[in-house]
Amino acid sequence: MHAPGDVRVEDVAEPRILKPTDAIIRLSATCICGSDLWPYRGADEITEPLHMGHEYAGIVEEVGSEVDSIRPGQFVIGSFFASDNTCEICRAGYQSSCVHREMLGTSGAAQAQRMRVPLADGTLVATPGVPSDDLVPSLLAASDVLGTGWFGAVAAEAAPGKTVAVVGDGAVGLLAVLSAKQLGAERIIAMSRHESRQKLALDFGATDIVTERGDAGAARIKELTDGLGAHSVVEAVGTQESMMQAINATRPGGHVGFVGVLHDVVLRGDDIFMTHVHVHGGPAPVRRFLPELIDLIWTGQIDPGKVFDLELPLDQAADGYRAMDERRAIKVLLRP
Repeated sequence: MHAPGDVRVEDVAEPRILKPTDAIIRLSATCICGSDLWPYRGADEITEPLHMGHEYAGIVEEVGSEVDSIRPGQFVIGSFFASDNTCEICRAGYQSSCVHREMLGTSGAAQAQRMRVPLADGTLVATPGVPSDDLVPSLLAASDVLGTGWFGAVAAEAAPGKTVAVVGDGAVGLLAVLSAKQLGAERIIAMSRHESRQKLALDFGATDIVTERGDAGAARIKELTDGLGAHSVVEAVGTQESMMQAINATRPGGHVGFVGVLHDVVLRGDDIFMTHVHVHGGPAPVRRFLPELIDLIWTGQIDPGKVFDLELPLDQAADGYRAMDERRAIKVLLRP
């Protein structure tokens, strides 16, 4: 990405092993993330060309001399944060805050044919075998949007008997609906104004659709829950309006899980002190959930790959960015 709205597919140097803990993988599929649209729309400054992409799944081609658990030929998935998976923070389940973390997309970009993955033993999880082509989109989704939606639902404490509301109808929000359903939520309210996204939300397990936003959206959630608000709310946008909508839609004692990349969000003590609402979130520790999510996908219990509604070859990546920016596509899968 050279500038807002300016995405080009260019030849760059082949990735190589830089540290003995690295792996090189050949991408079977990658994709465009909603967070990639922030710099594309000019919300994040671009001071030099950015190598894009942090969602990936593919075949291991080479590993460093200290890599023990991953071997060439395996099909693997990893998080957008590399982690050692052994430090105290990782063991507590917050691999995205690993003391040795590296963010993928800076140390290795995934919208490419090959990429370098640091801390391969801690970052990558191998599937039981090389998957059939039809499973690849769902496995790719686990590397970010499914793992992030799942963390949003977990942080919001979605559980049997609870009402869960999801603010945001992008890929993360839609997969938070799927996650809440899988976690046993009794009622799932998806907030969306777009028919195609509403249909997918219902397919993923939503029981109600709310089209209002902001204060009106929060009021509508209260109306649907006897004036109390939802037990659990997932915030999957990252704006001031969406964050306050999520907090205001939550009942006293309820939980907000926020996973939208925050832009100019300010929370004052006055905003939350009288609410008794728990607020928890941040960059999803996807690595924590990968083994469980891979098993659910591999055994056919969930199909998050439905969130990809446009597939393009890698050399048409710029068209994919435009389609997502113009909301003609929910999420674009790129085939290297």
